[in-house]
Amino acid sequence: MTQKRISGLATALLLLSVTACSNPPSPPVGQATTAATPAAPKDQKVLTIGAIPDQEPEKLQRLYGQLASYLSKELGVQVVYKPVTDYTAAVTAFKVGDLDLVWFGGLTGVQARLQVPGAEAIAQRSIDEKFTSVFIANTAANIPPFQDIQGLAALKGKNFTFGSETSTSGRLMPQHFLAQAGVKLEDFKGGQPGFSKNHDATIELVTAGTYETGVLSQKVWAKNLADGKIAADKVQVLFETPTYFDYHWVINPGVKDRFGPEFGAKVKAAFLKLDPAVAEQKAILDLFTADKFIETKPENYVTIEQIGREIGKIK
Repeated sequence: MTQKRISGLATALLLLSVTACSNPPSPPVGQATTAATPAAPKDQKVLTIGAIPDQEPEKLQRLYGQLASYLSKELGVQVVYKPVTDYTAAVTAFKVGDLDLVWFGGLTGVQARLQVPGAEAIAQRSIDEKFTSVFIANTAANIPPFQDIQGLAALKGKNFTFGSETSTSGRLMPQHFLAQAGVKLEDFKGGQPGFSKNHDATIELVTAGTYETGVLSQKVWAKNLADGKIAADKVQVLFETPTYFDYHWVINPGVKDRFGPEFGAKVKAAFLKLDPAVAEQKAILDLFTADKFIETKPENYVTIEQIGREIGKIK
């Protein structure tokens, strides 16, 4: 090696040593990067909750923001609400572990539990034991209300919208009842139904006449009616369906590793504890249009799974 090359190498090593001394190593992940903006510890325990987006986003943000605060106090851990774009995204986020606890409809709850072994259905509202859907119509469609499933045959030839494609009350069970009346999806005007994406949107589209007919959760209809948001001169209920099981909370088995084996029971107890006699808790129950939460079990959704397989939503 020449004297010139040795000298150059020595200079480079000296510069490298000076740089290392003047620039301390970055702090490990989870430690503060600056005094003003410390990063969260890597092992911080956060329970992330979510829900199928069955209503307008601002309603959901208000509802789950209040619920997150309540659960944080009851469970002694940080709880955050993470919105999702659609029903399928809620199932996917639960499957990959991005959501720990999700308010699912009957169908999405079954889909989630089938994809995540060990996931548990832990609670539902008392009203979810006997849930119903309502078929509605723009008054200009001139369809008189009816009391029997067979009356659904009057929807043939009309343009019609479901809610989300994987909604239990806005698609799955209504399609089941339509089939019992001999109505196929291709019987609607245009040869197929529409999908509004959520219950509130279904009311808006049918009221505006964009669709002559549609179907949605009876509870969402009743809430909008009570809030004075239904234009009775433009939209009416045609038929309320027979009852079925629907919404329920599903918890991811991964929480046991982070919060302990009894954490699921604590979460369930927090829901069952919600009391309408306590103002803060009544506000949460009211937002859920519920008088209380009760326990549930997988057997309640056997029919939902069967119908889901029949229409190709569960494989």
